[in-house]
Amino acid sequence: MTDTAAKPLLDLQAATVRFGARAALDTVDLSVAAHEIVCVLGPSGSGKSTLLRAVAGLQPLDSGRVLLEGRDQTGVPVHKRGVGLMFQDHQLFPQRDVGGNVAFGLRMHGAGRAEQTERVAELLELVGLPGAQRRAVATLSGGEQQRVALARALAPRPALLMLDEPLGQLDRSLRERLVVELRQLFERLGTTVLAVTHDQGEAFALADRVVVMRDGRIAQSGTPLEVWQRPASEFVARFLGFDNVVEATVTGEAADTVWGKIPVPAGAPQGGARLLVRPAGVRLVPVADGLPCTVLARTFRGHHVAVQLRPADGPLLEAECPLRDAPDVGAQVGAVFAADEVVLLEG
Repeated sequence: MTDTAAKPLLDLQAATVRFGARAALDTVDLSVAAHEIVCVLGPSGSGKSTLLRAVAGLQPLDSGRVLLEGRDQTGVPVHKRGVGLMFQDHQLFPQRDVGGNVAFGLRMHGAGRAEQTERVAELLELVGLPGAQRRAVATLSGGEQQRVALARALAPRPALLMLDEPLGQLDRSLRERLVVELRQLFERLGTTVLAVTHDQGEAFALADRVVVMRDGRIAQSGTPLEVWQRPASEFVARFLGFDNVVEATVTGEAADTVWGKIPVPAGAPQGGARLLVRPAGVRLVPVADGLPCTVLARTFRGHHVAVQLRPADGPLLEAECPLRDAPDVGAQVGAVFAADEVVLLEG
């Protein structure tokens, strides 16, 4: 007997989209399990939005397949795919009130008036806008419009909810608050989500799995912790904001670099490599006890300070230290390195 429970809800198989000679999606394989939240990250032009549009049916594939609940979606129009869509600009209908916006998808699916009224009230309660049915869209704040757009996308109970930069137009403090609320809401509803964002903080807070794209291909896929702790390549490391990358030659449990000898994790591959030291692994000590550096800049980041250092040789270094220990700009300090924050990268 076939184990249908093991089948993914969404399955992209060698999905390819070409714009002229350029492959916006290049034979991408990606599966999303039921109730999983997957966030696709990448720089502009990496293919993340094309991937979303291909799944939705807004962009035809040149080759490959999109399967939803095991069914090939080739030729299936957008409105028959059973997916919910929420875009960065929300795309609310200004001529309809909040209730009319949320009920739109329900009407398209033939729901009766009583069912519409009940479902709209339920969803507005869920997204934190109870009783807002008669409010005009123009009176809503950006965060409230985002909630209405989410309620509208959820109303027909889509098998898959797709979000395209859902919080991109909101200010940072509101984004940080709403992303936590979204995560809790999706977990409570058991929603399967495929989201696209350029904001790594948003993705890492929301996702069960993060997919990093580059030039139409998947550069890395893993849990937020896996991707953050062990970026697979220099591209992923730099995309995540880690710039402490240098050429190295590994011998035993140390690497020779322009910054001197750096300890590496036990069992590290030997020979030439590109080496990343996460800023948390650059420790500041008296100048005589480490690699001599000059403090170029300090950036306050809430619970810690990012300190930019200029060694005598090699690229700049970034360190992290507690607020109370942050050295002054121009100070001379030493830098030492912690092996547990060192990652040997692929190309």
